[in-house]
Amino acid sequence: MPNICARLLAVLVVLCTAVTATGAPPAAAASLPGSLWFDGTPLTVADGRLVDGTGREIVLRGYNVSGETKLEENGGLPFASVADARKSATALRALGGGNAVRFLLSWAHAEPARGQVDTAYLAAVTDQMRAFLDAGIRVYPDFHQDLYSRYLFDEGSWYTGDGAPEWAVAAGGYPKESCGICFFWGQNITQNKAVQQAQYDFWHNAHGLQDAFLATAQTVMAYVEQHLSDAEFAGVAGFDPYNEPYAGSYDSGQTSRAWEQGLLWPFYQRFRARMDAAGWQDKPALVEPNLFWNANIDSQKQEGGLLDAGTLGSRYVFNTHFYDQKAISGILMWGKAADGQYTSDFGTVRDRAAAAGTAAVVSEFGHPLSGTVSDKAPTVVKAMYQALDSRVPGASWWSKPAGSGPVLSGTQWQWDIYSGRHHELMNGNSGKVLTSGDAWNDEDLSAVRLDDTGAVTLRQDARLLDRLYPSATSGATAAFTYEDRSRDGSTTLTWNPVPSSLPNVAQLVGSGRYGLLVWRSGSGSAPTELHLPASFPTSATTVVSDLGTVYAPPEYTAATPVAVAAEPGGTGSRRLLLTDSDAGVLHYALVTDGASAPSAALLGAARSELSAWAAARF
Repeated sequence: MPNICARLLAVLVVLCTAVTATGAPPAAAASLPGSLWFDGTPLTVADGRLVDGTGREIVLRGYNVSGETKLEENGGLPFASVADARKSATALRALGGGNAVRFLLSWAHAEPARGQVDTAYLAAVTDQMRAFLDAGIRVYPDFHQDLYSRYLFDEGSWYTGDGAPEWAVAAGGYPKESCGICFFWGQNITQNKAVQQAQYDFWHNAHGLQDAFLATAQTVMAYVEQHLSDAEFAGVAGFDPYNEPYAGSYDSGQTSRAWEQGLLWPFYQRFRARMDAAGWQDKPALVEPNLFWNANIDSQKQEGGLLDAGTLGSRYVFNTHFYDQKAISGILMWGKAADGQYTSDFGTVRDRAAAAGTAAVVSEFGHPLSGTVSDKAPTVVKAMYQALDSRVPGASWWSKPAGSGPVLSGTQWQWDIYSGRHHELMNGNSGKVLTSGDAWNDEDLSAVRLDDTGAVTLRQDARLLDRLYPSATSGATAAFTYEDRSRDGSTTLTWNPVPSSLPNVAQLVGSGRYGLLVWRSGSGSAPTELHLPASFPTSATTVVSDLGTVYAPPEYTAATPVAVAAEPGGTGSRRLLLTDSDAGVLHYALVTDGASAPSAALLGAARSELSAWAAARF
């Protein structure tokens, strides 16, 4: 929705005292259940932030859907059916707290024969994508690849890949794959000559491979744009052109930075032109740098981060991944993650995006849930979410909140409802039927699975996954933190306790969870939103804000500054809505489930403490 429309609607809301939660003209609102007048607008990039049509700062949180696309059992689709996609989308919203998905696509299945796009695959992809859009979840597709292609590997291989079609591999005549002594599948990237040469050929457009990929990408994007309604297409947040790009091998004298400048960035510019031609001109390309630019093992780290691409601006989003390879190795990091473990790593992402003049998204992060290092998962993933929320560790957050930086968007790897129930013939080998974990190169990272009744259930602590976060901020976020009190076995992890210098706030929170958002209001009139976890019932939610204090917030109306409402999509998920009526003013809101019918005196005392704290720290 254009900004002018949003502003006119805001004026109508103010002038019409009878207008309440659904009082704006219905033609201007999205058609999803639970939608309000400010919902359903497309995302763009402005002033280094993702923003909606009302100018609110948007944070995308969710999951990758899903590694099933890397398998053959369902024909390169994330789901076996649209019904499964809808079940997954509802659960992702209601159980996982997600408002966005990175939706994996397969080049091999989109273009099984050179120059011939499979429209049946595109139709199935679009229908499954629509299942998430109908649940109020924003989608950004990703052409996924790992180790270039499964067709580089034969029936007896120890590993497999995904991505390029069989004809693309046949065109290259690559050597027999071999990783040598490899303990992890990722070592194939730099040790397997077949993988290296195939990647090298793609980036140098040997055999016209890149041309073919770009042509197919344009056809896919055009099909999606033409087969989604305008309201549905508004929920598509952009496109991730290529997963985890790597040179394969460098030319003589070429550096990783020079490769990004000379080959990767020109590819993104070509992809951007294809987006424009396909009707995606108003949506950003979510571009990834060299895979190893922010590796946390020094021997793997390579210079990069699209340093020579100039100002990315509104046409691109800086998009990267982060896994703790030290923790995954089981050798380079003993013990578990702790408070502030990844604030520096994610701070680097913030800094690089800011220098490039655009927003950032961490489109993959996570940790194995089985195997010898799975005991680290509760702390590693908590520390990653903590670093997405703020660049300041919990131990110093209350004393240095102004250093928090923007809240990062992120999609966890992964959301695979078939976890542990696969039937994948590895590399087509009927003697290697994979059923456990993700059924791909011994990975097991899915946050969910289906139980014996067919219901979607979480495999990780709900407190960790279904989080309080600012999904839309009317203005600019100054700081945010969330203490989820998630658990590592029987231990409750508390990394950001309320300091004793705020005794009334500490009493109010008690042993419960809390989040605190500080923002500076903008000139728009749409409210600030925080996603409320399913385990935060309205009847047990307390809000302390300069906009008001309330226990068990009421239902939203335009005249209610602190209120709750359903999130769009009819999944039962809820949001807290905070409405201000000014511009450039510092606001704060503490949200907790720790209080039980707090007295007016305690609420007022906590508000006084927070007001003094905010005035002193910002």
